[in-house]
Amino acid sequence: MKAVFLTKNKNSCESVYTPETRARLAEKLEFLEPVYTTDALAERENELRDVEIIFSTWGMFSLTSEEIARYFPNLRAVFYGAGSVQYFARPFIEAGIKVFSAWAANAVPVAEYTVAQIILANKGYFQRFHRAANSGWVNRSAGGYFTGNYNNKVGLIGIGMIGSMVAERLHEYKLEVLGYDPFLSDERAAALGVKKVSLEELFSECTVISNHLANNPQTVGMLNGSLFHLMKPNATFINTGRGAQVVEADLIDALKAEPNRVALLDVTMPEPPKPDSLFYKMDNVFLSPHIAGSLGDEVARMGEYMLEEYTRWASGEPTKWSVSLKMLETMA
Repeated sequence: MKAVFLTKNKNSCESVYTPETRARLAEKLEFLEPVYTTDALAERENELRDVEIIFSTWGMFSLTSEEIARYFPNLRAVFYGAGSVQYFARPFIEAGIKVFSAWAANAVPVAEYTVAQIILANKGYFQRFHRAANSGWVNRSAGGYFTGNYNNKVGLIGIGMIGSMVAERLHEYKLEVLGYDPFLSDERAAALGVKKVSLEELFSECTVISNHLANNPQTVGMLNGSLFHLMKPNATFINTGRGAQVVEADLIDALKAEPNRVALLDVTMPEPPKPDSLFYKMDNVFLSPHIAGSLGDEVARMGEYMLEEYTRWASGEPTKWSVSLKMLETMA
């Protein structure tokens, strides 16, 4: 069976699919030379017609149904070693080609990052953080009262793959997890130890609120001033979802109203924020450059997930990470 690596990002491809992972795949498949440019599609059209399996990652080509039929008439499956497939998957799935994504692997570091931030936030770390450029020492009692990580309420917005992983990891702590997700069943909530609540209850009761909503038109601007102004005077809002889900002007107003409120923003809209954004000037806003997801050696996990998924698919075993048209309606 012939396969090819197809992506515009050679460096990412070689990081995600390590030499070890490539060697294991080469034991199972006959690989053509990788395709890294759109020009190569036409230049190698005759050769690519025999390809049945594509492995890809960030930089996957966005092809029309006509292009798929022309260049990959025998294609059976695409294994995408990264997260969101929204921008390219639909024409493949509609053509009857299976699409698999390593979004679950990419969820792991996001969940780890979020839990780390939650534990620090509940200690009042960000309100009491001493910046070397500031004069004087930040007193232990500064920033108001914090209960710490004992009998505290943490709110999760969106209980998909990442939100579920965060909830599972929080079991280690004496915390009550509140969750908002219209698609979360009572059975799944019980299994995760999550109390289902409204957004209003979540924002008004929790010391830390973490956004994990899927990025789609229905969630744009969903988190606004009516919610942010419900936050406790020293609550923390964490966003590792998408910046478009937040009405940023409203968040800024709420942070100004209560200076001991904190926002930890790994995503913004636009990204990075515009040069004149108040986010750069506010002491209670902490910006990070979209680092919650896989980076460094963490990206190799996604290649391993796709190797394992290919092995299951090729042997006729049940697969774990197949993407359907229905899933595209709600997934990130």
